[in-house]
Amino acid sequence: MAEAKTQLFDTDLQELAQLFKALAHPARLQILNFLASQNACFSGDITEVIPLGRTTVNQHLNELKKVGLIQGIVRGSKTNYCLDNKALELLEKTSTGFINNLTNCNCNEC
Repeated sequence: MAEAKTQLFDTDLQELAQLFKALAHPARLQILNFLASQNACFSGDITEVIPLGRTTVNQHLNELKKVGLIQGIVRGSKTNYCLDNKALELLEKTSTGFINNLTNCNCNEC
């Protein structure tokens, strides 16, 4: 039912909400920070750097992949994880635009 109500809002807001939802967990933020600190795609076991179990880390990775912030490419028995720079640029552009709209409010009554 809640998902049907999201359809009442414009597509840009729906997409931005999905991105914000994906960012709304400290484990996902730590995964993004870790991947950003790498000079190349990371092909090791992310559970070695994130203090959570493998299944939980995989769930967080899947959420980040679902919204396109990261890519996971399977190579043999390992998966290479990389940030998706185009998606990050879009996140920056859309979130900056959204925040700019909020800060343009002239309401000083509160």
